[in-house]
Amino acid sequence: MNAEIVSIGSELLLGQIVDTNASWIAQRLAASGVNLFYKTTVGDNLDRMVDILDRALDRSDVVITGGGIGPTQDDLTREAIAKVTGREVVTDPESLEELRERFQKRGFILTKNNERQAQIPSGAIVVKNPNGTAPAFIVETDRGVTISLPGVPFEMKWLVDNEVIPYLREKYGLTQMIHYRVLKVADIGESAVDDRIGHLIADSKNPTVGVLAHPGQVDVRIAALAESVDESNKLIEPVDAEVRKLLGDNIFAVDDETIESVVGNLVKENNATVATCEDLSGGSVASAIQKAADSAFLQSSIVNSNEALEKIARTGGETPPFSDGAERAAALARAIKKTTGATYGIAVHGTEEGDQRTENLGRGETYIVVSGPNGERTRHVRSAGRGGPDRQRAAMGALSLFRRELLGLPE
Repeated sequence: MNAEIVSIGSELLLGQIVDTNASWIAQRLAASGVNLFYKTTVGDNLDRMVDILDRALDRSDVVITGGGIGPTQDDLTREAIAKVTGREVVTDPESLEELRERFQKRGFILTKNNERQAQIPSGAIVVKNPNGTAPAFIVETDRGVTISLPGVPFEMKWLVDNEVIPYLREKYGLTQMIHYRVLKVADIGESAVDDRIGHLIADSKNPTVGVLAHPGQVDVRIAALAESVDESNKLIEPVDAEVRKLLGDNIFAVDDETIESVVGNLVKENNATVATCEDLSGGSVASAIQKAADSAFLQSSIVNSNEALEKIARTGGETPPFSDGAERAAALARAIKKTTGATYGIAVHGTEEGDQRTENLGRGETYIVVSGPNGERTRHVRSAGRGGPDRQRAAMGALSLFRRELLGLPE
């Protein structure tokens, strides 16, 4: 059995609303063992809605629509599904009575347009919506099943968990579910990860293996289809072991763990304290370290000029000028460590090349230095920028380097 999600609403196509509903439904379907092969978005236009729904029923067993069942003139999902399935739009008496009672209890008058919410394609199964005024409905045909849900997130989520998933389990005899594990990787990029485990990705069936890249981090997802979490984990374990063998200590966390939580625990275990100094990264490193180290984070210095950097260095007993960026970053790490009395000082120093507007992988050089009881560790990144991805990458690089220092791992 395979499913398709059709998100309905011109506001989605205009970018006024981000379609988080579809991703949430997708997660619930995956967890229930339902294959989701397509996600489509269409505006509030009857002809285009009919075309999309017709195509969806041609290729999918179950089509789940979101939105378009409210009271306004552009809520056209009922009409579209009725047209695709060769039915009429009719008023469900029970739904209409429930609407009247709900409005009366709130002291409102049920207007004619609100009565539209009690309309469904003839023969549809009405699904009561206790959190909203518009009932959901299910249309079963020889071509497949169409399930129409409201677009309001909290209404939709309740209906999916309490009505839709149980309906699908019973109708299609679903006994399996998909469980996955995510191994989080730092210090090597997506292509390098693929180079090492690409054969596992290409040859995977159950479990399947996939990768997802973020600035400074790559996630390796191992997903297994089985009848329980325990059975899924049995399938996942040997693949997990192989991935760990190939990626080694570049794997820093699993599932809900983050680099912040991992570093934070290591700081506490070492009874250490930390302070930071940075320029281009604009406080992203300080924010990440503070989240990781909590009360063990002593101080941050965020500066925007070489004069300010050199003042910090002098305060910590260092002597400018410095021959290059690496030397300057090391001096700053030592200075911030000394002036705050922290166990570790972390400095991130970047220099941009030219006047650039890029948000990612800006031209330049970035130096990250961790200064601690056992000396210094330096990381050189051949990019530098003030954009969000570059700042995130700098913070990730600093935390990862700090993790290696705390664990005594080679760079």
